[in-house]
Amino acid sequence: MSDTAPNASLSSVPAHDGPTRTPEFEKRLAKRYRRERNFKRLGQGAIMFSVAVLIFLLANMFINGIGGFQRAELAVTIDFPESGMAGDAASLSAPSALQVLEMQGIENVVDTYAERSLGEAGAANLSRDAWRDVALAITQDPSMISRAETFYLPASSDLASGLAGEGSPEMQQLAQDLAAQDKLSENWDWGFLARSDATSPQAAGIWGALKGSILTMIVTFLLAFPIGVLAALYLEEYAPKNRWTELIEVSINNLAAVPSIIFGLLGLAVFLWLFPNYRSAPLIGGMTLALMTMPVIVISGRNAIKAVPPSIRDGALAVGASPVQVVFHHVLPLAMPGMLTGTIIGMARALGETAPLLLIGMRAFVATPPDGFTSPSTVLPMQIFLWSDEIDRGFVERTSAAIIVLLLFLLVMNGLAIYLRNKFEKTW
Repeated sequence: MSDTAPNASLSSVPAHDGPTRTPEFEKRLAKRYRRERNFKRLGQGAIMFSVAVLIFLLANMFINGIGGFQRAELAVTIDFPESGMAGDAASLSAPSALQVLEMQGIENVVDTYAERSLGEAGAANLSRDAWRDVALAITQDPSMISRAETFYLPASSDLASGLAGEGSPEMQQLAQDLAAQDKLSENWDWGFLARSDATSPQAAGIWGALKGSILTMIVTFLLAFPIGVLAALYLEEYAPKNRWTELIEVSINNLAAVPSIIFGLLGLAVFLWLFPNYRSAPLIGGMTLALMTMPVIVISGRNAIKAVPPSIRDGALAVGASPVQVVFHHVLPLAMPGMLTGTIIGMARALGETAPLLLIGMRAFVATPPDGFTSPSTVLPMQIFLWSDEIDRGFVERTSAAIIVLLLFLLVMNGLAIYLRNKFEKTW
């Protein structure tokens, strides 16, 4: 009797073929699927919009910037034996060669042959410093002093505007006449990457600001990276958890969000007070930007250290490693890729800053590249800012070209950092 009771109770349970899908359930399911599809479309639309804006920005910048890598040049033929200029290879390649040529009257020679090649009106629109280009060419190739040579020398800003279809009707007509005689043309200007700032867009270059940016970034990295990494290690591995360390952590997080101009005020009040003779120097600029970059490196460094599994520490201690060896031989190498990621972000932000550098005097006209970390200098963002304020159309094109150089410099710097990050990356 007891053996058949369970079977009887089981047979009384009604059988079900499967879950019942009511119309209400189907509506809710269709609504969830519809929301998922809409969310997917929104995400794809956001990505496409971002890519379209980026492509438009880059295309607009490159279209406007291509003209900045060119300049209007006049063809001038100079017969050096006829001019009476002379010199041997040793004297023309010496450091004092420019003075030697200047004493022989190279400026007057260039003016005389420019008038012969271009006419009086064309010669009047030759750049005032065109003779320096001729002298530099002679120092690079002293053999040309014994023959006739054709030089492509920078035209004046007015004539360059006339060639672009702007300016006065007289200047446009002169530009058309000279262009028809193959005496005036737009040529690729490699000197833009080798010259420094100038009052004329035809003579302006980017090398001075680029070198200043490189020196400033070197100082920023050498100060911010080691101090930021050591601070992150101390706070995460050694610092006791008390009220003081909590205050320090909150302060670091707040510093990462402070406007950059505040760091410029700090650099003005502290660094320029300590080093008043180094105003607008890469040393002061790098120290100021290091203050701004350091909190980002500390925060990213602490997060990278937290991401290292505790088993790494336990395993190292188990085989006899000291606490210091655990940190520097095991934890730090595994956390280094994450630290370098934060460094990339901080350095990229520092490279594009202008506000803190305005306050320490790097808004300066610097006609020669800096010789070192304590020489007067400017940086690429500041050079772009100065050129963008000019009225001359030539400076507008130079501004776009300088932006292209800045982006390429940023890509090279980030590419190097990403390479180092991947090189140090380890798996566990």
